[in-house]
Order: sequence, then C-alpha cells, then structure tokens
Amino acid sequence: MQEIQTAAELRAWSRSTRASGATVGLVPTMGALHEGHLSLVRAARQRGDRVATSIFVNPTQFGPNEDFARYPRTFAADCALLEAEGVEVVFAPAVEEIYQPGASTFVEVKGLSQRLDGASRPGHFRGVATVVAKLFAAAEPERAYFGQKDAAQVAVLRRMVADLLLPMELVVCPIVREADGLAMSSRNRYLSAEERAESLALSRAVRAGEAAFARGQRSAESIRSAARHELERSPAVRADYVALVDWATLLPVETAAAGHLLAVAAWVGTTRLIDNCILGN
Repeated sequence: MQEIQTAAELRAWSRSTRASGATVGLVPTMGALHEGHLSLVRAARQRGDRVATSIFVNPTQFGPNEDFARYPRTFAADCALLEAEGVEVVFAPAVEEIYQPGASTFVEVKGLSQRLDGASRPGHFRGVATVVAKLFAAAEPERAYFGQKDAAQVAVLRRMVADLLLPMELVVCPIVREADGLAMSSRNRYLSAEERAESLALSRAVRAGEAAFARGQRSAESIRSAARHELERSPAVRADYVALVDWATLLPVETAAAGHLLAVAAWVGTTRLIDNCILGN
C-alpha cells in the first residue's frame, strides 16, 4: 500500500491507473476507522475499483467550539486496516497541502447546507463540500463511496456533483451498526459506559419511526412523534432534531412516503450523534 501526501502524486497515480484500463474508487475519511469505513472499501472492491482512501481531519468543517483538537487520530492502526483490505493508496495530506497559504475559495451548496446538521453546525457543510471537491479534483475517481449514516452530507454532495457537472458517480452504502443497533461512528469512542447504553435511544428512535410507517402511518408529525418519544425516554439524551424530509432537498414533508429520510441527531453527554433510515427501504 502506497502512502501519498500531495494532490499531484494522487492525481498522477489516478491517471496512471485509469490509463492501464482500471477504474478508481475514492473513499474519503477522517480516519479513526471502523467497520463502517471498511464496508465502503469493500463496496469499491466489489465494483472492481482500485481504491484510494483519504485520511484527513478537515479543520474547516468543525465549528470553533467543536472537537477538532481531540478528534481521534489513529493513523498507524488505520493504515493496517486498509492494507488488510487491499487498498492501493492512502492519501494523507498535511493541512497546508489542502488549504495552501492565501487560499480563499470555498464550495457552498446554498439551501441544503443550512438544513439538518447544517442548521445545528453553521458552516459545517461548506467545509465538507470544499474538502470533498478538492479530494475529487486530486483523485479524479470514477466513483466515490459514502455511508448513509451521513445522509444529509450525501444530499449536499449529490447536489454539488450535479451542479459542478463532475463526471463521476457518488455511491451510497448502508449504515453499519453494532450488534445492539448503535450506528458505527468514530465519535462513539467518546462515550462512557453509561453514555454508550443511553446512546441506543437514537437507533430505537429511528426504528420507532420506521415501524410507524410500516404500520401504515403517513402523518409526518406522528412518525416524528414516535421517534421523539424514544429519545425522551432517555434522560441523558438531549435531542437536536427529529426530522422527516425529502432526501434530495432536506426539506420537511407533511405526508410520509417511501424514500423519505427520517433523521435524528442528539447529544449524549457531550457527544453529538446522528442516525437515520430511509422509509420503506
């Protein structure tokens, strides 16, 4: 497995790979890898792609009071996991490589970037769209792989790819969960044992809303209420949002239909977690 630190090197590898007749799949990450990330690598492998994985903790998607400084950084362990999965390239740039001195260009998807997590974390999706656009420019992949857990991010990036006419496919892979249902996240390692138990309220909330839809409930408010009730049962959990939206626009809907996104975000202690489901999926 090759470690690359510059965009020029990554682009050269990608172009050489594609010149040989192979396709390139990109798996962008911030490291602290778990089975959710590895499932993306495996999906790329199943499509026959040569895989490049980026490990970059992106400062521009963190707010001033968020966890950038303490975000888990486990580079050596991450590389061992990726090498075992057959990843060809790890792109691990310095901050100065991605945001060069004097850089003043950002990518913002208007409207979408202010919804769901964007409303709770102003500027977050501008940082996400900017760094992902840079990764796409460097890697020039045929396909890039993202997890459904970050469904609002997926909506923003789908719009960005369409609006910028990028010649690539964005592949969305299912949420990977722990045995007890908790959606896998690098931030789960922040949780104490007690908080870890309380965090199951998020997956219960998603299942409750999904079950209400499966029983024939179509009122968005009723489905949200079913999910919200599960969050409220756990006193250590503080809801950020419970939303039922059109996945393409992230705008709320009044009547639920198959394909709509039920998304929840909540604080468990000092850790913010998210979860979701696609109704009727």
